[in-house]
Amino acid sequence: MAKALTTKGIDALKPDPERRVEVPDPSLSGLYLIVQPSGVKSWALRYRVAGRPAKLTLGRWPVMQLAAARAAASAAIEAVERGNDPGADKKATKAARRDAHLTERDKIKTLVGQFATRHLSGLRSGAHARQFLDRFVVKAWGDRDIHTITRRDVIDLLDGIADSGRGVTANRVLAHTRKFFAWCVERDVLAASPVAGVKPVAKEASRERVLSDDEIRLFWRACEGVGEPWGPLGKILLLTGQRLGEVAGMREAEVAGEVWHLPSDRTKNGRAHDVPLSAAARDVLAGKLRIAGEAGLIFTTTGTTPVSGYHKARNGIADAMAEIASKEAGKPVEIPHWTFHDLRRTAATGMARLGIAVRVTEAALNHVSGTGGGIVSVYQRHDYAEEKRQALEAWARFVLSLADGGSDNIVRLAHA
Repeated sequence: MAKALTTKGIDALKPDPERRVEVPDPSLSGLYLIVQPSGVKSWALRYRVAGRPAKLTLGRWPVMQLAAARAAASAAIEAVERGNDPGADKKATKAARRDAHLTERDKIKTLVGQFATRHLSGLRSGAHARQFLDRFVVKAWGDRDIHTITRRDVIDLLDGIADSGRGVTANRVLAHTRKFFAWCVERDVLAASPVAGVKPVAKEASRERVLSDDEIRLFWRACEGVGEPWGPLGKILLLTGQRLGEVAGMREAEVAGEVWHLPSDRTKNGRAHDVPLSAAARDVLAGKLRIAGEAGLIFTTTGTTPVSGYHKARNGIADAMAEIASKEAGKPVEIPHWTFHDLRRTAATGMARLGIAVRVTEAALNHVSGTGGGIVSVYQRHDYAEEKRQALEAWARFVLSLADGGSDNIVRLAHA
């Protein structure tokens, strides 16, 4: 009678370099230790089901020890006696797991996550694009298989956004969704994009909105009324003329005395930029309540991330402006729609009114155009530091004069 398998004996078994060897376990009929020419050892059970021979792989030695192999083989034999096929059941379970993995792999939320990691993370505007995709695309289709998304689905999503009065937002969602599906086509996830041929929902005209002198006065008063954090942020946007994302992400470490230094990775055009802070801007920052956090953010409600919810914040300031104007007029007053970006255009226009040279205004706002392009941008290294300081101080005095109710005492640089 063959000797029963033991742990010591199994460890001592040497492989045959020419062939696979099957060593039966005398204590349990059908259980074998399979030794490959490579030396790999594993357990298998040979049995018959419906009159046909079958094999079930149980596990690899030494991960599956002898006792565990015998227990697994005994359980499989009991299943056979009950009329089941453990080998077929194992294959079905593996197939179900594989199908579940494939299903999860092709879900919109999974692919948007991959798109963000592999593409958007390398873009300066990547976080903004991810917000649009999460807020609209993942929210609507997150658990759906990407292959089920049709052109009609895309149109319905955009129409729903536009019908809520956000036509421009629908256009932005379309742009980000188009890039996402194009990326999926490039990676062979899709054969064709369901966004192909879908046109923007709303017609967009180039914005030329500039706040009037009286609207600047109302805006300043409204900012004082709405308080933290949006009141101070609105004032800094108007006084500096910088971009919303740049101001919202302002950090203590970036401000040194009378200068706010924006590193290249925080600017839209990738160019480091020094913003001279006017006395008025420094006063606003000095009065800004701080929330402690490792990031050192100035405009934050959490201490870890910049403020968010720009649309709601803008509406709050706009409502306060209308309320002030209506109270002064003794009747309802409607103020034309404006955006936070219009404050940047208002600052540029205001500096032009004060006689400030276009090149200086563009330097103050870190804006690149024809006046600063070509040979000028290559060979002209003058940073306009002093000119920028004078321009932003003049603009701040103008804004404060309007906030006080007039602009008669403003000195324009052209005549200074």
